[in-house]
Amino acid sequence: MSMSELAAANSLERVGARPSFTDYVTEVWRRRDFTYSLAKYRIQSENERNRLGMLWVVLRPILSAMVYGLVFGLILAGMRPANFVPFLIIGVFFLEFFNTSMNGGAKSIISNTALVQSLPFPRMVLPIATVLQNLLNFMPTLLLMFVLTMLWGARPNLSWFLFIPLIALFYLFNQGVALIFARLTVHVRDLSQFVPFISRLIFYTSGVFFDPRTVLEPYPTLQAVYAWHPLNEVLAIARGILLDEYSIPWDYWWKLAIWAVVILVVGTVFFWKAEERYGREN
Repeated sequence: MSMSELAAANSLERVGARPSFTDYVTEVWRRRDFTYSLAKYRIQSENERNRLGMLWVVLRPILSAMVYGLVFGLILAGMRPANFVPFLIIGVFFLEFFNTSMNGGAKSIISNTALVQSLPFPRMVLPIATVLQNLLNFMPTLLLMFVLTMLWGARPNLSWFLFIPLIALFYLFNQGVALIFARLTVHVRDLSQFVPFISRLIFYTSGVFFDPRTVLEPYPTLQAVYAWHPLNEVLAIARGILLDEYSIPWDYWWKLAIWAVVILVVGTVFFWKAEERYGREN
């Protein structure tokens, strides 16, 4: 009998061994209070160092929208989408949530080396806390977005309740992306330097400044392919809900749901597969 067989016969397990997927998910759920507390702590610690504190949560997307509006408003000129200001605000505010989740998820393990190496807990808690932190930051930004779009003519109606499932799907999608990049950057540290460029590329191709359904209308094949762009789907649905000039693309709902579920499942399994390696390769 080998040593490993002897250990198994006596119910001994290797230190740091990866648990089964079911046990792992159960343990992550059991740590939900810690995850939520960690997300809130990060929000407080990041903002208490600034004089304006929590105001930066809404100031950052506002300033970004102003800069992009000035630059691309001049560049696009007569090609600007209808109701350009709220069109742009919706795009910038939603993509801010995605970018911070993706970038933060990529750093969630490698920037917490001491914590990972010193305490036993499911490492998945870290990228989950990161995306939850960004979701909490997104809430006041979302309220501000409603106010700003109303200044440009949007009127509250029952369809606004569609933001609840939209944000839920968007959150699940962002969580899956964060989990994937959290593991990738552990194995390939240099990837963390490329993540901002990747998120910027996604930002510029998501339809933040233009309406792909209009621009690609002469190219039906390309338009059909682009309809599967998950972030474009989020923005198109949000604009359809808020702005009279745009209709809600109902077929985007099931496409976005597929993206959210698939990316979350892939991200969860992909991250769990390397659980026992986190903290050893950092």
